Amino acid sequence: MSSLEALFCHVDDFCQVFEPLWHQALLSSGKKYRRRQRSLSLSEVMTILIAFHQSHYRNFKHFYLIKVKCDWQQEFPLAVSYQRFVTWILSSLIPLCTYLRRCFGQCTGISFIDATSIKVCHNRRISQHRVFEGCAARGKTSVGWFFGFKLHLVINERGELLNVQVTPGNTDDRQPVVELLQDLWGKVFADKGYVSQSLAQHLQEEHEVTLMAKPRRNMKHHLMVYQDKLFARKRALIETVIDQLKNISQIEHSRHRSPTNFCVNLLCGLIAYCHQPKKPSLQLD
Repeated sequence: MSSLEALFCHVDDFCQVFEPLWHQALLSSGKKYRRRQRSLSLSEVMTILIAFHQSHYRNFKHFYLIKVKCDWQQEFPLAVSYQRFVTWILSSLIPLCTYLRRCFGQCTGISFIDATSIKVCHNRRISQHRVFEGCAARGKTSVGWFFGFKLHLVINERGELLNVQVTPGNTDDRQPVVELLQDLWGKVFADKGYVSQSLAQHLQEEHEVTLMAKPRRNMKHHLMVYQDKLFARKRALIETVIDQLKNISQIEHSRHRSPTNFCVNLLCGLIAYCHQPKKPSLQLD
């Protein structure tokens, strides 16, 4: 229970600062928005959504009906029906995006970058899929073709997220690199999919970031500092993070009913990982 209380306190502290600024921005836009009083606050809604990704449940409906409505009845005495709660999920999208930025770690000068596929349906059902029509795309990874999106992420040697971006599945891994690394510094280690002399030169000159990608088989190997060579061998750290995001935080499944549901699920999975007390890391000592 202490973990739930700690999560709620962290989210509630954020909402107390964010909500007044958010409502002020909505008022200044000149549009009229309906604000009905709810039995659950925004911080409670966000806490429930994030806590699902920290649990062992694989279905949010079962989690809400069993865990929230029964086991956590004292913590959420005014919890509404599952159907009503689902209609509130849309309103949490923008706060979750902002809150995720607050959960990012600090750049230490040693970073790792990689991309992974986020499938939204089985390959046999691509022609019948309609939920992400016009958004998702076919892409190819080292394990084969898929239909969905790509999650690009950057981490430090402590396993903390530094930046993330979602693109259609057919996006080249090198396309969002400049935007992902614009606020970082130091050395960034990547696999051979990020090999690009022009990209590395641009990052070095404009952002003072050294991109160190694994050379391809038909390329000449350049001399590296021994310490950099050791870090390059530890690129599997980010693959471990991706594995935990998919298997523990559940950022990937094929049961989405809308693009908004997909975004909320992905954001909450990333936030749940950020709150994970023990993350994969390198023992630099």
